[in-house]
Amino acid sequence: MLLPFIVAAALALQAMPGAAQAADPDALWKIIHNRCVPNEQQHGDPDPCTIVDLHGGVARGYVLLKDIRGRTQYLVLPTARVTGIEDPELLAPDAGNYFADAWQNRGYTEHGAGHALPRDTLSLAVNSPYARSQNQLHIHIDCLRPDVRAALARQATAIGGHWAPLPEPLLGHHYWAVRVIGDELRTDPFKLLAARTRGVMRDETLVVAGAEFAGQPGFIVLADRRNPATGDNAGGEELQDHTCALAHP
Repeated sequence: MLLPFIVAAALALQAMPGAAQAADPDALWKIIHNRCVPNEQQHGDPDPCTIVDLHGGVARGYVLLKDIRGRTQYLVLPTARVTGIEDPELLAPDAGNYFADAWQNRGYTEHGAGHALPRDTLSLAVNSPYARSQNQLHIHIDCLRPDVRAALARQATAIGGHWAPLPEPLLGHHYWAVRVIGDELRTDPFKLLAARTRGVMRDETLVVAGAEFAGQPGFIVLADRRNPATGDNAGGEELQDHTCALAHP
């Protein structure tokens, strides 16, 4: 069907600021609410999404949708109306852990790459409202940029269990970082960031990168804040590589 590609093309506009203003900011919501969820509920078919998971009901469910950019990029989106990182619904005590859902579906990115990938090549990203064109929360699943992976490897020992500035800028931007231990992402990165920002999330972006710490699986959680003075719109997706060069070293 052409419809998912039309939606994904709208998403691609977020990389082009001028064009992004012309995109329908509710395109994602319409495809989830009007097509994916009803098709799953009525026919057991998630089309045009790849997955519709309603085990927690529509209020806590999510969908997986292929983005048109690259072979390896997928999106995880709530089936409930959640505008983005700034939405207070994400901080509710019973909120779904959409980052955990995204990490659990990283196998689709690996399938697009043609083989399994080391966990430190994989990443999840949410842009701030100033670096997106869509007003439905969407978490990008894709590979890290090779230079970002190398920088995180250099700084891994400096990243601890509490938020602190990352010693090395990433693409010229000054991220904060915190280490999370565990094979799966049981800690919700939205709530982890909210503890540092006192729940004020509108200017923030979040990136989660798979990692290994002295043989222990874990994650590096990165955050950046919008800075109009420097032109930094807090678009953490910048740390991802939608060509997934790391899949073919």
